[in-house]
Amino acid sequence: MQLFDTHAHYDNRAFREDRHALLEQLPRRGVGLVVCPGCDVKSSQESVKLADRYDYIYAAVGVHPHDAAGVPSGYLAALEALTFHPKVRAIGEMGLDYHYDHSPRDVQRRVFREQMRLAEKLHMPVIIHDREAHADCLEIVKEFPDVKGVYHCYSGSAEEAKVLVKLGYHLSFTGAITFKNARRALEAIAAVPIERLMIETDAPYMTPEPHRGKRNDSSLVGLVAEKMAEVKGLSVEEVIRITYENGKRFFGIE
Repeated sequence: MQLFDTHAHYDNRAFREDRHALLEQLPRRGVGLVVCPGCDVKSSQESVKLADRYDYIYAAVGVHPHDAAGVPSGYLAALEALTFHPKVRAIGEMGLDYHYDHSPRDVQRRVFREQMRLAEKLHMPVIIHDREAHADCLEIVKEFPDVKGVYHCYSGSAEEAKVLVKLGYHLSFTGAITFKNARRALEAIAAVPIERLMIETDAPYMTPEPHRGKRNDSSLVGLVAEKMAEVKGLSVEEVIRITYENGKRFFGIE
């Protein structure tokens, strides 16, 4: 049974030394599909190159809130041009991050809205990053009712999760759900229908227990499925199968 890691940053410098050696072996380690999202124009381009090279990798193109302050004037046109590649399946990752505030909050909100408008124009789903910005993120999402997406590495409450599901959104969870302080995430998983859930690594970050502290990669996404299965009262095999199909449907992968 194959796993779908719906969010992994293989353009990241953490994979500089062994990127291709790792990616070549992942299918033999049970990984059937991976989506690599961009964080700025350059990393979006790199994600598309990886999707071009590996059959099982797909890409998303976007600007992360950390990088919002540094976007060039023509960034939207550059992202749109990348969407013509047949393996680009979403706009993202985009959103708001009020934890680190690497970009001014007004700039984050402007760049988020601009990318949502692009997704609306192109009829593409979005990948949303929301860290400690739940109210503002939801406000912007509601401004674009025709855009559907996934909140990756979901960190909101169960009640907020129910609102997002009503708006047509999916929620994706990382190895953080295996951490001791994961109560809110587990409550959200319990509150959401399994048909709206996906699993991811956010590699090289969010490494699940018992590997926490080491570099993450897609071969560990099964540990996320195990914890999700425990919460949902399903077998691990069921969760792997359902989240695989959820991801394929969401990203339009045949």
